[in-house]
Amino acid sequence: MGVVVTDAEVTLADVLSLRLAIDEPLEAGTELLLRHRTTGVERGVRLGTPGARAREATLAVSLAPLDLTAGRWDAYLRRDGKRSRLRSVDPGFSLDHLDAYALCKRTLAYRSYRTRNGFLALKISDAEPVAEVRAIWFREGRFEVMGLLAYTGLEDDDSRHEATLTLDRRQTSARVTATAFVQGVRFHAAVSLVDVLAADPDAAAGAASSASSASSGTWEPALQVEGVPTSLKLGARLDDVDGKRRRLHYPSAKVDGVPIRPCYTADDELRIEVGG
Repeated sequence: MGVVVTDAEVTLADVLSLRLAIDEPLEAGTELLLRHRTTGVERGVRLGTPGARAREATLAVSLAPLDLTAGRWDAYLRRDGKRSRLRSVDPGFSLDHLDAYALCKRTLAYRSYRTRNGFLALKISDAEPVAEVRAIWFREGRFEVMGLLAYTGLEDDDSRHEATLTLDRRQTSARVTATAFVQGVRFHAAVSLVDVLAADPDAAAGAASSASSASSGTWEPALQVEGVPTSLKLGARLDDVDGKRRRLHYPSAKVDGVPIRPCYTADDELRIEVGG
């Protein structure tokens, strides 16, 4: 069975839309099989046959009724008990589409993509409201961040919402706050690095005099936004870059001899490291 995915997209209604290049019509009884890469759980959808002999076919599969869980799901075609991986030539990535998809309030986020070996797969993630980081920088003694509010249900319009950026250091319960600006779903916030050091002077003094990791501090940024009931973690997940902690390295700024730099956790959440 010669079948190749030429276009794959999960629509805003969580429907997997596929365009296939085919050598011959799909036979009755053919299934689209999704298999969880870690647990081996499988979900199948019977496709039947498009009917007339053609070089292309289109499919639409609603994902929500399949009870898929978070993780990576590989796509297969199965017929008479035999299955084969579904090849794809579509990279399956559009930043504009991901932005539009993230405007809706969701519990799960579905994304289709092409694996490194050229097969169709789905990535499914929990979709709690977050502040998606698009740019960060140090300038004029401040840490600045801008981005997009995702999965909050807020409208992408010109309305303004009161907001606050907080930086918390769990080790000492220190906190720094600053006013943030939110218009629609776009946010911008800045905080003085001097204020960050002043909020935890003992750790800052140790960081300035020692290069050991024990003297460093890690600050966790978050946004509180009017109209959103939960605090929004800052992170970066609406792209095709996995493992940002290993791949993205930012230059550090120095304030009173103390190095300060942004970084990401293994879960792609933003952190500010002081010293170390």
